[in-house]
Order: sequence, then C-alpha cells, then structure tokens
Amino acid sequence: MTTVFTGVGVIAPNGLDVESFWAACCGGDSAIGRLTAFDTDRYPARCAGEINDFDAEGAVPARLLPQTDRMTRFALVAAEAALADAAYDPSVADRDRVGVVTAATSGGYEFGQRELQNLWSQGSDHVSAFQSFAWFYAVNTGQIAIRHDLRGPTGVVVSDHAGGLDALAQSRRQLRRGAELALSGGTDSSLCPWGWAAHLADDRLSRADDPDRAYRPFDADASGYVPGEGGAMLVLEDAAAARRRAVPRVYGRLAGYAATFDPRPGSDRPPGLATAMRLALADAELEPADIDVVFADGAASPDADRHEAAALCDVFGPYGVPVTVPKTMTGRLGSGGGPLDVVAALLSIRDAVIPPTVRSVAAPAYRIDLVTSLRRRPVRAALVLARGHGGFNSAVVVAAEQTESPEGQL
Repeated sequence: MTTVFTGVGVIAPNGLDVESFWAACCGGDSAIGRLTAFDTDRYPARCAGEINDFDAEGAVPARLLPQTDRMTRFALVAAEAALADAAYDPSVADRDRVGVVTAATSGGYEFGQRELQNLWSQGSDHVSAFQSFAWFYAVNTGQIAIRHDLRGPTGVVVSDHAGGLDALAQSRRQLRRGAELALSGGTDSSLCPWGWAAHLADDRLSRADDPDRAYRPFDADASGYVPGEGGAMLVLEDAAAARRRAVPRVYGRLAGYAATFDPRPGSDRPPGLATAMRLALADAELEPADIDVVFADGAASPDADRHEAAALCDVFGPYGVPVTVPKTMTGRLGSGGGPLDVVAALLSIRDAVIPPTVRSVAAPAYRIDLVTSLRRRPVRAALVLARGHGGFNSAVVVAAEQTESPEGQL
C-alpha cells in the first residue's frame, strides 16, 4: 500500500499556519531571538525560537485551558488545522479506525514548573489535579483523541529529536494494519526556567548572545543549537482510501523510513546515521541519485556536524546532494522539528524550491552542498533526517505523488 499525506497543520516560531511558515522559510526570515518568556540574564544561554503571538484563549476551548500545557495547546491547534486541511468529516468517518500517534521529548514543562512552585510555596492543596497528566509526554495524543473523538490505534513515541519522524512511521504501520486515517507528528515547548535548565544540563546549547550567530549548523563557528517551540501535525492515509473520499489534495507520500541507534561511545564502530539513510532509501525503492534534497538534522556542534556530514558524503558522495537546515529559522523544536521538516519537504515538492539554511556557511572540510539562499529546482523526492540525544537516528523519504497506473493504483 502507498501512504500519502493529505493534510498538514503547522505552528512554528516563524509562522502560525502552513503558508505563513512557508513564506518565512522561503524568504529566509528567522524567528530566533533573545528569549522573552522569563528573565535569562543569569543563564549562560539566552537565544531561542519563541512563538510570541500565540493566542491560547482564542485558539483552544476555554474548558481545556486549565488542564493543558503550552505544548498541548500547540498540538491541539496543529491537529485541528491538519484535519481541516484534509477535509476530514467526522460524520462519515469510522472513528474506530482513525488513530493518533504523537511524539514529545519530555512533556509539559511549563505546567509542571508552575504546579511544583505551588507545592513548595503554598502546599499540596494548591496543586492542580490536572498535574497528574498535563506534564506527561503522552498527553498530546490523549487530548487530541478526546477532542476529536478518535478511537482508533493511538500511541506516543519518545526518542528525543528523532521522535517526530518515528511517530509518522508508526502511523504508517497502523494504516498498513487496517487503520483508515492517522493523525501524527509532534509539538514541544520547554522555554521556561525548568525546561531551560534541562537544556543546559547536557552542554549542547549555543552560548552566543547574538541571534545571528547563535545557531549555525555545519559552519566553522558552530557552537551549539538554539531551542525552539512548536511543530507540526500531519494526516496520513492509504492512497486508495484517500482517492475514494476525494481528498482536496495529496501533498506527497511517505515513501521510506528507517531508524538506527548509534553504538556505545568508545566502541570504535561508526555512528548509525548513514545506515539509517540507506535503509530508508531501500524502503522507498530509491537510489541516492533519486534524492533531490536532504533536510539535515543540523545539531550545530562540531562532533555532531562532522558525523552528519561524513554520513552524507558516505551515502551521496562529496557535494552529491543539496542539503538544507530550515530549522535555522526556528531553532530545534524537539520532537516537533522532524514533522515540521517533513512539511517543508512536501512544500518543496509542491513549489519546486529548496528553502535556505540561514546564517551558515558550510566548512570546506565537510564537503556538503549547503543551500544558503532559496534555490529553485524540481523536487521529486526528499530525505528528512533527525537525531536524538543518546544515539537515535531516524530517516524519512517523502516523494511526489505517483502517477496513476493502468490498474488504478497510485
């Protein structure tokens, strides 16, 4: 069977809907700046990709506001937009065959911090009962399923930055097992003191105060990443089922996927990213030459960039494929980053353009063709990469919709 994307919903620092986000990406408009959610003067890192104009009261039902963290509100808004984009009609859908699979890196940091402060300062009677689930990494799946009365196969994936791609793959598995439609992706938000402390703990954040120099993957001056918030939700369907219900559009297909895990540090075995790429290409029945662009993970630390560039050269050859990191305009969004890159890849296919990597110049030693300004060229297939802390590697191939065969199959 062929799995296609029929709806997308986006909420990102540089755009609260699909077309706003895409216009910003194509225009090279970055939303990375000095973090304003709290006072960062005492912290060694101060830049983030922050969503500043999100109106939760206008976007989320009032009854859900007391029980949801910021990341869940993002997920609800993106999910609703994706379902609307796919022209999902709950009155005719078999809701027992419509599922939800999301990813999250950690859960509701902001909600949890507030309730812990209430516990410390006022006592347990002042802790919200909703704390029991609002912090939980699986809550987005639950809240979306309840909101839309979706009773099909559901789940949650936790594999750090790689999780969003893994969630899409899990949804494809559920479709192959008989689900009718799947809503999948990820959103994250951890721009509060507790979340910021967690980011700082592993020493991977950029300490640069200048937003123009803070997040520069593959650059000789790369010194760490900038966190962001938001993400994307996507509707996946079997191509034949999508045709039967006359969907407004098909953005493309999930042609291939693979995941690997890096070996133990010090084992002298190579990282697993190149293997994940090759397996994803094999799953898609494509060769490296068939890929028109790679949406790289872009961790922006020297070791991680070197390993990713080496994997790209291993699979595609030096300068063998255009490489872009549009998350340089949003920051790294945790589990939301992979799905947002998938949306960008699908729109690249639609519009025959490759969005740029801003404010980075690839170090010559990496031997990659880093796209630093909008590049116009046909895109039929794209490879999206995501890597999680501790060794997670995920790769997804998205491709243009296949022409209809004589047998009527996409």
